[in-house]
Amino acid sequence: MINVIRFIDSVTSWFGRAFAWLILFMAFGMGYEVVSRYLFNAPTAWAYDTSYMLYGTLFMMGGAYTLARNAHVRGDFLYRLWRPRTQAMVELVLYFIFFFPGILALIFAGWKYAERSWRYLEVSVFSPAGVPIFHFKTIIVAAGVLLFIQGIAQVCRCIVCIRTNEWPPNVEDVEELEDQLKREAVPVESATDTTAQGRDDT
Repeated sequence: MINVIRFIDSVTSWFGRAFAWLILFMAFGMGYEVVSRYLFNAPTAWAYDTSYMLYGTLFMMGGAYTLARNAHVRGDFLYRLWRPRTQAMVELVLYFIFFFPGILALIFAGWKYAERSWRYLEVSVFSPAGVPIFHFKTIIVAAGVLLFIQGIAQVCRCIVCIRTNEWPPNVEDVEELEDQLKREAVPVESATDTTAQGRDDT
């Protein structure tokens, strides 16, 4: 079961890191639009559509990646007080009541939207450029499938935790800046305390 978790985490990690590069394309597009609009008075007809499609793709395809790292927003004012086994039991039930039905609804509804969009090669109605968006609708299905697969890994995590009363570790390849600063500040504070203690002893 641990091997299943690691394999699924590695798959969603690959997709998360691959689609993270869209940030650079989005920044380039917006930068180009600003320069073109305000320096040369020549706004583009594609920048707006490109920006929301890239951001939407990044947001959706990053869902499974975020779930693998337990980084989604959680109202844990009660949850954090429970034992790991209790947390896992509650999560396991909620995954089957809410998560999987919701993700399956996303996949099937997204498939319907994508199929219809591909049938007539849908384009954006927000700009005269007619930017194609039918491929963007496909991302809904892909994101749902990735989330469903990651949900299987999360269920495995719950089962392992119920058995051992300890959560399997999440992949930690990114870290909040404030957490990094706290960790780096601890040795400095410890060294300061040690120096002060030595002076007191003297």
